[in-house]
Amino acid sequence: MNIKTYISLITLLLLLPLQKLVARVSLQNLKCEMLVNPLGIDAPQPRLSWEILSPKRNVVQKAYQILVASTTEKLAQNDGDLWNSGKVSIDESIHVAYNGEKLTSRMKVYWKVKVWTSEGESEWSATNSWTMGLLNYKDWPKGWIGFDRAFPWDNIKTDSRLSARYFRKEFQSTKKVKSATASIIGLGLYQLYLNGKKVGEEVLTPSPTDYNKNVKYNTYDVTTYLQEGKNAVGAILGNGRFFAMRQNEKPYKIKTFGFPKMLLNIHIVYSDGSTANIDTDDSWKGTADGPIRANNEYDGEEYDATKEAAGWNKAGFDDSKWLKAEFVQEPSGTIEAQMNENMRVMNTLKPVAVKAISDGRFILDMGQNMVGWLQIKVKGQKGKQLKMRFAESLQENGELFTANLRNAKCTDLYTFKGSEPELWEPTFAYRGFRYVELSGLNYTPNLSDFTGKMIYDKMNTAGTFETSNALINQIFKNAWWGIAGNYKGIPIDCPQRNERMPWLGDRGAVAHGENFLFDNGRFYAKWLQDIRNAQKEDGAIPDVAPAFWRYYSDNMTWPGSIVLITEMLYRQTGDVHAVAENYPAIKKWLAYMQDRYMKDNILTKDSYGDWCMPPVTIEAGRGKSADKKYPSELISTAYYYHFTQLMMQFSKISGNEGDYKDYDALGDQIKAAFNQRFYNEKGFYGDNNLTDNIIPLYFGMVPEKHIDQVFKNIVYTVEVTNKGHLSNGLVGVQWLMRCLNDYGRPDLAYTIATQKTYPSWGYMIDNGATTIWELWNGNTADPKMNSQNHVMMLGDLLIWYYENLAGIKAESPAFKKVSMKPEMIAGLDHVNASYQSAYGLIKSDYTKTTGKFTWKVSIPANTSATLYIPAKNKQAVIENSGSMKDLKFIKLEKDRAIYEVGSGDYEFVVEH
Repeated sequence: MNIKTYISLITLLLLLPLQKLVARVSLQNLKCEMLVNPLGIDAPQPRLSWEILSPKRNVVQKAYQILVASTTEKLAQNDGDLWNSGKVSIDESIHVAYNGEKLTSRMKVYWKVKVWTSEGESEWSATNSWTMGLLNYKDWPKGWIGFDRAFPWDNIKTDSRLSARYFRKEFQSTKKVKSATASIIGLGLYQLYLNGKKVGEEVLTPSPTDYNKNVKYNTYDVTTYLQEGKNAVGAILGNGRFFAMRQNEKPYKIKTFGFPKMLLNIHIVYSDGSTANIDTDDSWKGTADGPIRANNEYDGEEYDATKEAAGWNKAGFDDSKWLKAEFVQEPSGTIEAQMNENMRVMNTLKPVAVKAISDGRFILDMGQNMVGWLQIKVKGQKGKQLKMRFAESLQENGELFTANLRNAKCTDLYTFKGSEPELWEPTFAYRGFRYVELSGLNYTPNLSDFTGKMIYDKMNTAGTFETSNALINQIFKNAWWGIAGNYKGIPIDCPQRNERMPWLGDRGAVAHGENFLFDNGRFYAKWLQDIRNAQKEDGAIPDVAPAFWRYYSDNMTWPGSIVLITEMLYRQTGDVHAVAENYPAIKKWLAYMQDRYMKDNILTKDSYGDWCMPPVTIEAGRGKSADKKYPSELISTAYYYHFTQLMMQFSKISGNEGDYKDYDALGDQIKAAFNQRFYNEKGFYGDNNLTDNIIPLYFGMVPEKHIDQVFKNIVYTVEVTNKGHLSNGLVGVQWLMRCLNDYGRPDLAYTIATQKTYPSWGYMIDNGATTIWELWNGNTADPKMNSQNHVMMLGDLLIWYYENLAGIKAESPAFKKVSMKPEMIAGLDHVNASYQSAYGLIKSDYTKTTGKFTWKVSIPANTSATLYIPAKNKQAVIENSGSMKDLKFIKLEKDRAIYEVGSGDYEFVVEH
């Protein structure tokens, strides 16, 4: 061994202990405002978060230090010239507010963090960044451009048929570009191009809002899109929700905002420090005579490939026949940065079958009810047309079933230009479908000619879930497809018919369950803003928000989702801002409802009752409309009580402690009046239906002396009257599974969850569903209201899956402390679930065999958990992967040994 090799070996051996120490703690998943390296934000004090990763157990953060710098060079030198938090001795690692120098328009900042933990000090994290948007109106161009009129080929009076608008401008870049940023508001939808390349991967941008209240802009780093010399910027504007899908149908109900328009700024910084701005003004050229002849969310897209103008978005294009762009009236809403992710193509599917039917038509089967559009690779004679009609299911004769689409055409039309092959997909219209009818092809197409593109808001799948029960797993899969597909910048009710509205009632407790599947914190924070913006001056909150439909029917259950989703964001993600932001609106709404409709502490106003309760039998509902309302003062009063209890919590969280006693006293008065009015001495409430009893019991309104009898009535209804089935509509199903579980009958909840006969989730699947139906009897009801892709009837099923079957429940906000108590249910032998919390990945994986229970658990660093291990004594509990010394025994409770544990991976074995 030579001397150099010897020295290298000694050095390596000396460094090994240090490397081992450093490896104990690292940082990952840094986020700013719950986003990764966001561009163009407008939060004055952005909140920063990070995850601590360590193979060790019981890792707790003791302190952190954050550095925020104006350049990467300064950050590398540990010069936090914008903010150096110093060493802050606290375990907070999520939603830490920036507290440095004032942030200004277009500023790009860089940040990193290090932590001190019970296992030592981490290295500095990787460098992350965020950029500020255009924070002042003066940063924007003075002029919106567009064409505030229809053209001869448009037909807006009868069909809301309006062509896309195309705009372009050329400009010079004579210096070396250091950076360039594009900020754009394209209403209703846009696609942006620079030098022929589409900017970004987003589709159907921006997220819809009530444009009279606020409009959202997006920011892109376009440095690499620019070239030396001549450049060209182009944009296509689609209709979206701005030019409403129906213009003259029930104008008293439908809100529309005008013709498509755009505001854009490209800010260029050159290497010598000089800057230039490319703005929208009347020097731009535009046309509405392009290939997108019509685009309508309900009806589809018409594309004429013979109208294509090659190179229209590149420099050198002859736009002499184009029109001069016109300055147009701007929308009245406030300009705001979009702080939620846009939609993208998130998944692709290939069709599973193609079948010829009569008249030269073909039926394409995607194998899955999906939301998005179809990409085609086809050939045909110039000027001929391919017609594509979309539907969720087929009739018995093999034709498309379209009755449930109402008057939505759900049709794409493609006019061939005559080249072979021609590749096309829509730009501004999506649809919910499994089947596609193709007409206009003179040959039998191949499956490889088509690709289904699934589109929803860009968010990570947060949870996995698998059990030993195949039906449970399939319901979970159906739920995933349905939830994802109905994320469209707003949570819509359905993706196929002439509705697609963000109904508040559909998402109450359902949003809580969705959070276990998707990282939807920013999505729902945005929707809460939509709800606040829809609130009237007197306090009224609509049933639909944004209020594209003017429905202010005044009830507790639909508008009440503002309370439930605020609670969800706080519980699941630790978002204290959500409570502070929504508290005034909730308080104002509750006062509005109390002043107008509360009499003797009974809330006398309701609109829907337990919406869409299942008919007694599948035949009883055949051909009948589910659009029937059965208002219930019991439901409205119980909900008002529940909201007083939540407002007691919110008042403390948001710094409104003075309201606590008022809500406490009002709640007591409502509770007393409720029991006097609705309780029957035979031990039930109202009409003794399932929802009438479930809601007061779960909300804690039942006096202790009556609890057993009320629950016995619930059990009797399920077991005897319903023969093991539910009988709830939208309202009751949001509390059903947790109520049965919490009062000691998880087995009964499991019976309901695994039924295959009507009414049940399994019945939907046995009748061909690959998503979740709107109605329990969706296969026999009047087709005008039987969407085959809704989420409202999921209720609290997914919450029960995770919190009770898997045992992953937040004991404190954001799962800082986790409660893990998986239910031991006969017939369910295995559950394996995971959830990506704000602190890190939580896992619960258990298997039951004869005489043995094995449970693998993972708890993220900087959190802890309470474990409820199925064991009759603590001596029966063995921890295989470490030491029992890492666990703190609390007590035995019934058939559970309760332990407190810190972070880490554990494997428990209990022999019976």
